[in-house]
Amino acid sequence: MRLALLGYGRMGKAIEKIALQRGHKIICKIDKNQSDGVLTGADVAINFSVPNAAVENINKALNLSIPVVCGTTGWLDAYEQVTQNAEKNETAFLYASNFSVGVNIFYKLNKILAQMMRHQNDYKVSMEEIHHVHKLDMPSGTSITLAEGIIENSEHTGWKLEGDDKDIVNIKSIRSGEFPGTHNIKYRSNIDEITIEHKAENREGFAIGAVIASEWIVGKKGIFKMDDVINL
Repeated sequence: MRLALLGYGRMGKAIEKIALQRGHKIICKIDKNQSDGVLTGADVAINFSVPNAAVENINKALNLSIPVVCGTTGWLDAYEQVTQNAEKNETAFLYASNFSVGVNIFYKLNKILAQMMRHQNDYKVSMEEIHHVHKLDMPSGTSITLAEGIIENSEHTGWKLEGDDKDIVNIKSIRSGEFPGTHNIKYRSNIDEITIEHKAENREGFAIGAVIASEWIVGKKGIFKMDDVINL
C-alpha cells in the first residue's frame, strides 16, 4: 500500500515506522510548509497534522479521491464540510479521536458504565486527562469522545472544561512532561468512588491502529469510525 503522511511530527514518524514494518511504502510526506513526494498516487492519506492545517490537508487528499484516515483533533467544527467533500469525491473518510484498540475498548466500557450509573443520583461523574506538554488542544479529543459517550447514556446535558456542575461532565486537563496519554473517569459519592482508567505506555498503539485503519479503508467509499474497523 502506498501511503501519504499529512503531518510528520511525532505521530507521523511513529506511523511511518509501523507502516514500513508492515510492508507499506511512504510516497509523500507533508509537514507545515514542506513536502517530500507527490500526493497523487497514494492509496490512503493519514492525517496527523496540527489542528490549524488539518482541514486543508484533508481536503487536498479528498479532492484527489484519496481516502483519508484522520487522527488530528481540534478541528471538528469543519467535520460536516469534510465528510460532504468525501462523499462528493466518491471516496472514504475515517476520523477517530484515538486509534488505539485499547482506547476504543475503553470507549465501549465507558458507555456501559454510564448506562449502569444513569439513575445512581448519589454519584457525581468527573474526568481527568493527562498529556505531554506538546499537545495543543485542550481537552483532548479522546476525553471529548468519552464525555459524549457518557452524555448519550445518562442524564448529563453536556461537558465543561474545569467545571463543577452536577449535570455536566466536568473535565480536568493536565499538560505535563512527556506523557503519551492517560484518561480516567470517576463516579464519586459520599461513601465511595468508582474509577476506570486507560493509560498509554507509548505512541505505538496509536500508530498501529492508524495503519490498521488505513489497510481496512482501501477500496471503500463512505464515512467511517474506528468501531467499523475493529467490530466493537
